Order: sequence, then C-alpha cells, then structure tokens
Amino acid sequence: MGAWIKQRNELLGAAVIKNLARRNIEGYYCATKEEALQKALELIPETDVVTWGGSVSIDEIGLLDAVKKRNPVIDRDTAATLEEKVELMRKGLTCDTFLMSTNAMSEDGILVNIDGNGNRVASLIFGPKQVIIIAGVNKITKDLDSAVARARGTAAPVNAQRFDGIRVPCAKTGVCANCNSPDCMCCQVVITRHSRQAGRIKIILVGENIGF
Repeated sequence: MGAWIKQRNELLGAAVIKNLARRNIEGYYCATKEEALQKALELIPETDVVTWGGSVSIDEIGLLDAVKKRNPVIDRDTAATLEEKVELMRKGLTCDTFLMSTNAMSEDGILVNIDGNGNRVASLIFGPKQVIIIAGVNKITKDLDSAVARARGTAAPVNAQRFDGIRVPCAKTGVCANCNSPDCMCCQVVITRHSRQAGRIKIILVGENIGF
C-alpha cells in the first residue's frame, strides 16, 4: 500500500469516527488487520459470551478463531439440525458481545445492513450488551444513498454467490434484481443512524480492504 493511500485512509477514518461519535457510536481506527484484532480483543472481556453474524471481515482478521479459543461462545454452525440452529440464533440475542461487519456505511456515520433471516440486524438493533463491528475502509461510501446501493448491489450478490443452494437472480447475474425470491438476501434493509445507548455499538475501521 502506497504511503499516500495509507494517509488518505487515516484521514478518512478520523473523519468517519468523528461523525460516529455524534451518533453515540464508538469508533476506532486500525491501520492493519493485526491491529484490528488486538483492539477487538481489548474490547471483549474474557468472560463475555460471544456470538456473531455471518461476516467475512471478522474471519479475515482472525477474530472468530481468537474468541472461540478464549471466550464462551454460541456457535450456530455446531447445530445438528435447522431447528437447533434457529434456537442458537435466538440465544444469540442475549449474548454479551455480538460480532459482525456492516454492508456499508456513509462518511457521516450511518450504517446500512441487509439480512435474509434477520438475526444479524436484530442483534445490531437490540439484545446483546455490546456490538463490535469490523469494517474495512472499502465499506465507506459518500452518502446514505450510495451506502444502500453498495449494500444491495455489491454485498448482496457476493453473499448470494458464496452460499451453496441460494437461488436468487443476483447470484447468477451479479446485479440486484429487486427480487421477491424465496431465498431473497434483502428481506431486511436496516439503516442505523443513531445508537440510543451510548457506546453500545463499537466500530473498528481497518485501513485495508476486507470483506466485500
């Protein structure tokens, strides 16, 4: 990464964090994935029960492996049946720390997230004592409209393509069709513009492109 790109990312991160603070959301900037992992672990007490929503970003920085070794976790992927998996997702709403990324965020600090089942955005909105979001600078867009466009036009098609058995138009075309398919990835489109509980939502901005 060139020095000028690093500088730009740092300046952008500082501006976004300042705007997040106005929305009662704590923001931290980490230049690398390694720094982001250490910051995340600093924010999670070892006694916290931790769970997570589907996210490539938290896996890329090594956070999933770290909390599985260190914390009590609720891991829906250990379920033997669909019913058990749903029950674990329900239990996740009462965890101490919920981990996720965000599909997009505007420069002025508004988060945009899409969800099929809804458990990820439900935990973002209410339930867990704290939510820690890992987001690369590639998730930042100019404004709310472009954040929504990114979530639906970039994140949703890639998500659809990475899951076997998801049958939606964007998995084939890479373009949002505004569909009502049974497997629709965009059942919930949630805009978070403020956290009523100060500091409950914490965002670690990573000065690298992670996730999608």
